[in-house]
Amino acid sequence: MTVAHAPIITSLLDNDLYKFTMLQAMLHQFPQTHGVYRFRCRNNKDAAYPLADIKEALEKQLDSLCKLRFLQDELDYLRNLRFMRSDFVDYLELFQLKRRFVTVSTDGKGRLFIDIEGPMIQAMFFEVFVLAIVNELYFNALTDPSVMEEGQKRLDEKVALLHSYAQQQKTDAPPFIVADFGTRRRFSKQWQAHVVETLHKAEPDIFSGTSNVLLAKTLEMTPIGTMAHEFMQAFQALDVRLRDSQKAALEAWVHEYRGDLGIALTDVVGMDAFLRDFDLYFAKLFDGLRHDSGDPYIWGDKAIAHYQKLKIDSKTKVLTFSDGLNLNKAWELHQYFKDRIKTSFGIGTNLTNDMGLTQMNIVLKLVECNGQPVAKLSDSPGKTMINNDTYLAYLRQVFEVDEPK
Repeated sequence: MTVAHAPIITSLLDNDLYKFTMLQAMLHQFPQTHGVYRFRCRNNKDAAYPLADIKEALEKQLDSLCKLRFLQDELDYLRNLRFMRSDFVDYLELFQLKRRFVTVSTDGKGRLFIDIEGPMIQAMFFEVFVLAIVNELYFNALTDPSVMEEGQKRLDEKVALLHSYAQQQKTDAPPFIVADFGTRRRFSKQWQAHVVETLHKAEPDIFSGTSNVLLAKTLEMTPIGTMAHEFMQAFQALDVRLRDSQKAALEAWVHEYRGDLGIALTDVVGMDAFLRDFDLYFAKLFDGLRHDSGDPYIWGDKAIAHYQKLKIDSKTKVLTFSDGLNLNKAWELHQYFKDRIKTSFGIGTNLTNDMGLTQMNIVLKLVECNGQPVAKLSDSPGKTMINNDTYLAYLRQVFEVDEPK
């Protein structure tokens, strides 16, 4: 179904910032860690055609990806980010993804399987590239002028929304801040660049950042990102008690970044279990928290109550929302929380793949580390991904997380 395609990924900088920040921490502290990642499409039945049809094109794209090296101007850019250490950029100068760590297969039902297995300082860097390639190959076969016209119409509506929010914004209120988090599920590389540039030019004070490091460099925007679930999950298999894995992950992050990149991810074993570990020490050290599953209003209220219990002024902290947002939802959340805490918003698919077509809900998750199963107990049950139900039950028991209803 998919025609021959020029290389989609042409720069190793075309990746989300948190891949670099997590990679640096893993390289410095746990360089021998081994990981297994599995691809999953959560809405296979909604696909316009079987994902298995892109297998051959995907294999060629991966071959091309694994020939790339960082260019000197890209290394110079990374070296100028204050939280990137010089020795890490030296490592990236030698860095090249290894094709042997990725296996692509299909089954008789038209499903696509992608497995990544190898050292995490290699394996973890594949995820965003692979997802972006799968998405672009899939949508390439569905593209026609009417799709592009609809995408532009929807983008124009987003520009109008941003203008209206800018007019409603009060100068004495915490700012409404939105960033692009849409690399992994973008319609195409070119479309993401067009969307981000258009929105940034329309309202640069609101739309100020992007998780995509290449776009941040090209458009002179702020690169956004800290950690993802895989970093926290890995500690379930490192040399700490399982019960202490969250605290060990947060401690390792503090050790690496010394107060920089201070947004902690809360939903690896659920918000309630996270807050039990997020004591006064961490609450003072980290600038804020990131929401990625569950009801955002309940989550935010719990976060503010936790800060208040610790006698920390919540207005000095920030809540970053990044789960299934659009501009309307983000604005409503900002209005709800703005008088009690600072907010920021990372919007993905609704920005970079809002074309009137059914979006593919694809993920590539860490499922094993150092030969042991790892998992996240998401506050949204459909987001839990695990290869071992026995381990999942044990994880629930250790962190006192009830089975979802």
